[in-house]
Amino acid sequence: MPELGPHQQAVADPDRLAVSFVRALRDAGITVPVGNAITYYHALGELDVDRGSSLYWAGRATLTRKPEEIPVYNRVFTEFFTGIRLADLAIPTPPVEVHLAFDDDEGDEPPPAEDDTPERDGITLQVRFSNAETLREKDFAMCSTDELDEARRLMSELRLFGAKRRSRRWRKAKGSATTRLDLRRTVRDALRASGEPIRRSYVTHGERHRRLVLLLDVSGSMEPYSRAFLRFVHAAVVGRTKVEAFALGTRLTRMTRELQTHDPDAALNRAAKAVVDFSGGTRLGDTLRVFNNQWGVRGMARGAIVVILSDGWDRGDPKELGEEMRRLSRAAFRVIWVNPLKASPGYAPLAQGMAAALPYVDVFIEGHSLASLEELAKEIAA
Repeated sequence: MPELGPHQQAVADPDRLAVSFVRALRDAGITVPVGNAITYYHALGELDVDRGSSLYWAGRATLTRKPEEIPVYNRVFTEFFTGIRLADLAIPTPPVEVHLAFDDDEGDEPPPAEDDTPERDGITLQVRFSNAETLREKDFAMCSTDELDEARRLMSELRLFGAKRRSRRWRKAKGSATTRLDLRRTVRDALRASGEPIRRSYVTHGERHRRLVLLLDVSGSMEPYSRAFLRFVHAAVVGRTKVEAFALGTRLTRMTRELQTHDPDAALNRAAKAVVDFSGGTRLGDTLRVFNNQWGVRGMARGAIVVILSDGWDRGDPKELGEEMRRLSRAAFRVIWVNPLKASPGYAPLAQGMAAALPYVDVFIEGHSLASLEELAKEIAA
C-alpha cells in the first residue's frame, strides 16, 4: 500500500478528504451515491487516517460496488494520495504467448498438446479458428465425408422461406383502401351499443408462404454433388412446412416422406433406399413429364417456387425437356435452376438439355458450395 504523500496531508481533515476523494472517483467514471459517500465519511472518523491501508480498505468497501471498478479505484487512490500519475510511469510489457485452438463449432475441443517448455511469466492469448468460413467457398466435389456432415449442419441454419402469396383467409385489419368492412363483426358490436354502429371492423386477405418444390437430379454425372444436395433438401424439408422433394433419374421418385425425420442419418438412409436409380442414367424430359402429369400441373406446382438441382445433362430428347419446362414454367410462380457446373471457368450452357430448358428458367445460379446455396435461399425468398 503506498505511503501517504503531501497531497493527502493537505486534505487531512476528514470532511475535505471524503469530499475530494469522492469527487476524484466520480471524475474517473465511478458512480458513487451520496449514501456511500456519507458512509465513507463516518468510516474515516473511526480510522487512523495516517495509515494508508486503513484509507484504502475503507474506500474500497464503501465506494466501489462492482468488481470492474476496483482497477479504476486503485489507480485513483494511488494518484490522489501520492501525487504520482501512473500514466507517467514506464510499465514493462510482459511477454505474450499465443496458443492456437481449433473450434469445430460443436463445442468439442481437442486435448491440449503436451509441452515440456517451462512456464513463463506474462500474458497467454488463445486464438481460436474455425473451418466454417473456408467451407463456405469449398466445392462440394472436393469435400470429405466429415466436411459434408459439417456442411449439412450449416445448411440446417438456412431459412428457406418462399415469397408470400395472398391467402383466401381473412384477418382483422385497420380501415384502408385495401380492406373491406366486416359487416358481421360490426353488427355484433353495434348490438352491444343499442344498435348504433359506433365502431366499425375491417378485414383483409392474409398472407402465406408459397409452396417450395425441390427436384434433385441423382444421375451419375451429378454424383459429386447429389449427396450434398440431398443434405440441403433434407434441411429444407424439416426446416419449414409446404416443401416437396423429388429425385430425378431414370424415373421420378417422391422422397418427401423419407426426409421428414429430423435424424439426418436416418433420413438419408431412407431416401437412399427409396431412390433405386442413384448414380444411374438420367432422362430429365421424361421424369419432368411424369411430374407435370401426376403432381405439378395438377396442383403441386401451381403458384409454387420450383427449384431444379441438376447439371443439365440429359440422355433423352431435348425437345421433350423443353416442352415439359414450358408446361412447368406456366404453372409455377418461379423456376430456379441450380447448376453446380456454372461455377466452372468459361462455362456455357452448351449441353442440349440445358440449352433447351434455359429459356423457361427465371433464375439460373451456381450450386457448388455453401455460399451458392445461401444465394439460393435469398432467391427463394425474393
